Amino acid sequence: MRKLIFTIVFIVTSLFSFAQTIEGNWNGLLEVQGQKMPLVFHIENKEGKLVTAMDSPSQKAFGIPVDITLFEANTLTVEMPKFKIKYTGKPNVDFTEVEGIFSQNGAEFPMKLSRKAIEPVALVRPQTPKGPFAYKQEEVTFSNTKDNITLAGTLTLPDTKGKFPVVILISGSGPQDRNEELFEHKPFAVIADDLTKKGIAVLRFDDRGIGKSTGDFQNSTTADFANDVLAAIAFLKTRPEINAKKIGLIGHSEGGMIAPMVAAGSKDVKFIVLMAGPGTPIDELLIDQSIRYSELAGADKESTEANAKMQKDIYAFIKNYKSDHLDTDLTAYIKGEMAKFPADMKPQTEAELNQAVDGQVKMVTGKWFLYFLKYIPAENLSKLKCGVLAMNGALDFQVPAKSNLKAIENALIAGKNKDFKIVELPGLNHLFQEATTGSFEEYSKIEQTISPKALSTISDWILLQTK
Repeated sequence: MRKLIFTIVFIVTSLFSFAQTIEGNWNGLLEVQGQKMPLVFHIENKEGKLVTAMDSPSQKAFGIPVDITLFEANTLTVEMPKFKIKYTGKPNVDFTEVEGIFSQNGAEFPMKLSRKAIEPVALVRPQTPKGPFAYKQEEVTFSNTKDNITLAGTLTLPDTKGKFPVVILISGSGPQDRNEELFEHKPFAVIADDLTKKGIAVLRFDDRGIGKSTGDFQNSTTADFANDVLAAIAFLKTRPEINAKKIGLIGHSEGGMIAPMVAAGSKDVKFIVLMAGPGTPIDELLIDQSIRYSELAGADKESTEANAKMQKDIYAFIKNYKSDHLDTDLTAYIKGEMAKFPADMKPQTEAELNQAVDGQVKMVTGKWFLYFLKYIPAENLSKLKCGVLAMNGALDFQVPAKSNLKAIENALIAGKNKDFKIVELPGLNHLFQEATTGSFEEYSKIEQTISPKALSTISDWILLQTK
């Protein structure tokens, strides 16, 4: 699933004072449920209009374009309609600080902005592998000839002679490097280290257009990413150290959607591991995810239910749409639905309404999202004849465990697959960390990158598949 990054939209109009200007770099520290997330807003004047880019250093996200910024009546208002995010605050007399409130889906948190840089928060990640390694590690490149791109990654091989079973790691949604790094966690490096020490070779690679890989990430779909995995399989079959009859895939989140797509059409895949891979229809999954996220963030019931209903209606509109003017017709539809909202739950001005709707429409009509929304996981899951391990953390709010695992199991049974295992891991979140609530806010706070229980569940099953 798309990872939930706080890409806050900053919109600011200029002040007619040289000394007191809103332009420049503003640093904030958002604290939610004990987690501190630094945010930096870079505001500059371009041709008479203030333009902002945002950094979220702890997420390794920099230069994120901002959509909207307003500064009126000495009040800074920043909104990101598609994520229901809003920040409002007032600067002090000398414009060195802004005292304000950050809100999302009805939950509010104080956040001060300052022109002073915030010292980076030291993050402890004890599981990150450090050399010297007890195995071989090689930087590799391979080609996706269909799309004419080069993919770059790391191949780890046991430090013995022979032909080894191998797995390809497939990342979740959003631009990911070969380690699937988030908040300085490197789960794919941890998985590769664990498996390679146990005799399984591992290939992990940067998404197309990310890191050292070429290609266009932004205009690609899940099907395009599946083609990259097929290119990885073709590459591994050329390697003398690899047992071509024992190639497996491990997909996390959206990667757990890509793995069945590849395996359903390739006889080269012997087994797959789905780590929080979707099994329920994607529109239902997104709505469940939104509701659970709002509950964990402390949003009120009314706004949570209203947001879920709006999502459901928008997704139904898109899936049933048959004409050629989706942007225009969806804009009119959303405006009509928002007009029915209570006054305190909708934009107060026509300009704010247009901005909110435009942000929503742009998000749901993008090439990737349209493919993703209409994808039906059961179609490929029911075609699988290879071994399948499907696992979810019981505290996963992004891909709720019980309904998701049941849907995967039903699809595999319908396809008469006789070699599968379904595992719900108590106390683990979407990243398979040992968590308290499973909320997004815990991801960076938890020092553990991935639970040893999750690692052993994966490796024990793969060793049985490849013996």
